Amino acid sequence: MIAELKDRERIILEKLSESGSVTVSSIARELGLSEVTIRGDFKALEDKGWINRTRGGAAPALHRDILERRRLRQEEKNAIARAAAALVRDGDVIMIEAGTTLALVARCLQGKRDIHIVTNSALVFLYARMNPSLQITMTGGEFRRNTESLVGPIALDTISRLNVVLAFVGTDGFSPERGITTHLAEGAEIVKAMRAHAETTVLLADSSKFGKAGFISVLPLSAMDLILTDSALSDEAFGKLVEDGIKVQRIPV
Repeated sequence: MIAELKDRERIILEKLSESGSVTVSSIARELGLSEVTIRGDFKALEDKGWINRTRGGAAPALHRDILERRRLRQEEKNAIARAAAALVRDGDVIMIEAGTTLALVARCLQGKRDIHIVTNSALVFLYARMNPSLQITMTGGEFRRNTESLVGPIALDTISRLNVVLAFVGTDGFSPERGITTHLAEGAEIVKAMRAHAETTVLLADSSKFGKAGFISVLPLSAMDLILTDSALSDEAFGKLVEDGIKVQRIPV
């Protein structure tokens, strides 16, 4: 089950996002709580993979960009990830691209058996390694801290040698006019490679990304077999996608 954040934990992460580090004493003073209570919050956040505890304080476990993205639209991302995991059957070999929503899919595979994950995502590895029933293949490649991803020729070569049932990919923005877009050229190549070696490719994108466009166009929406988004996607946008022949599901939150 996906661990949700408490209000105090959200405040701590907001402070970390702003300053890069926090102390037990400063948070305790600000919230009017005991240092023992705040240490408990720090431990809970460390157990969830959000922070690294330091002497008297804490620092982000991840790049600040990732930390910020993980804080946003958590309920929507969790719902989308659960819907994606429900598509996975026992014995499947799947690919999961790098992304905060995509990483949650690995956490939602509890109870599945004999699943083999191929991924270029350090976040996916972080979550999947806790589940002994999951087999994991990392692509290798050059590590990009701001996306917690492995990219480049080695990653592409690994993907090109493998064939999977399902590939889950993400986007920085999507629309009927521009298709799937991203800000990083290296990430675009990963998405294309995964799609080329999967029987079914599923785009995971919360509704806030609809109508937005990254710097680089990756693929048309018609290249996706299914789009999973959340129920906040407007009826107008949903109707336009369906009219264009795109299979899309709005997941209730």
